[in-house]
Amino acid sequence: MDSRTIEITKRFQDSWETTQRIFDLFDNSGFEKLKPVKKFIAELKEKGENNHFRIGTSLYRLIISRSIEHGLRDDQKRIMIDTIALNDYEIIFSDGFKKYRQYRISNLNDNRLTKILETLKETLAD
Repeated sequence: MDSRTIEITKRFQDSWETTQRIFDLFDNSGFEKLKPVKKFIAELKEKGENNHFRIGTSLYRLIISRSIEHGLRDDQKRIMIDTIALNDYEIIFSDGFKKYRQYRISNLNDNRLTKILETLKETLAD
């Protein structure tokens, strides 16, 4: 692995650690609807996806991208998982200009979400 790839992977992994610490704050705070998202993050990390994606959160929204830097440009694709209620999620695969996929799911292990993760993984990290 070259030094650039090592640095990108480190930044991706650091984003997962930061996001998991944020979700840990919600464990006993009445944020029941976020527990499945926290579990989903742990499952993805266990599969090694923290080497391929940057993640971040905005309370009820989890954002997955291939951005090396914090923040997203309009031309960068991302998956947004909005927690509507316990076991009710809106999934949007988009960039700053266009929505490519949008649907509601009740389980974060839904095959449609797995497929768009694979699609996003094929984009260049930038």
